[in-house]
Amino acid sequence: MSAPPPESRPTAPPSARLLAAAGAILAAFAVALSAYAAHAAADPHAQARLHSAAVFAFGHGIALAALAPQARRAFTRGVLGALLLGVLGFAGSLAAAHFFGASARLAPYGGSLMILAWLAYAADAVRR
Repeated sequence: MSAPPPESRPTAPPSARLLAAAGAILAAFAVALSAYAAHAAADPHAQARLHSAAVFAFGHGIALAALAPQARRAFTRGVLGALLLGVLGFAGSLAAAHFFGASARLAPYGGSLMILAWLAYAADAVRR
């Protein structure tokens, strides 16, 4: 059986493609951040915070890259967008605290947003 011609294959909406690309970028950032934490960060506390940021960025990046192309409904894409904002708030806050001396005060809000987004995704999956 041959694949359908390219013009007949359904394409993901632009927002879904952007979410998938953002997920791939998050995963790449996570690998670089983890390598930096393992090889360049001397302070064990900084290493732990950076590794935590990397784990969350990687896991959620992979989830976005996998789930976003299948997200046909606007609500689902909105939930995935909230997930992206949550991981940026959490992991980004931890990384910014290390690299720029910024406050990590956004981390709890980012974590809370990730939790809510996953719960909304679960509710949406049950409704489909």
